[in-house]
Amino acid sequence: MRCPFCNLEESKVTDSRNAADTNAVRRRRECLHCLRRFTTFETVDLTIQVKKRDGTYQDFQQDKLMRGLDAACRHTQISHEQVRQLAYKITADLMESQIREISTTELGEMVMKHLQALDTIAYIRFACVYRRFKHVDELMDALQNIAPEDIH
Repeated sequence: MRCPFCNLEESKVTDSRNAADTNAVRRRRECLHCLRRFTTFETVDLTIQVKKRDGTYQDFQQDKLMRGLDAACRHTQISHEQVRQLAYKITADLMESQIREISTTELGEMVMKHLQALDTIAYIRFACVYRRFKHVDELMDALQNIAPEDIH
């Protein structure tokens, strides 16, 4: 790690801790040459490719996942903080599985599983967009597949 002050590469870590609500580690460092201190953040390089319906690939983007979750959860009992935590949970699950590629179908099913456990309305909203319902019958089928104990 290069010192931002004197540009030399020799430093020591004086403190490490997890950064709040992120997949990062915050490190306090001290340059062994100029003795000045600086902070770095170490993150996991999540290079998962999402295979789209048209066959193209796109890098997985947690922000994009969060926007989709936000839209589905708007005006429900799910807070923005819960949406953020859910996006972090799904991202962590993907990293833990150590996959390099996932289809939008698999990712969408993963999201719907989590949403169904949290809020039925958010689940149905997400399912409407994700499954691209074209007829009311498709929506009715999705509603009938929800178990009564899952309704929140």
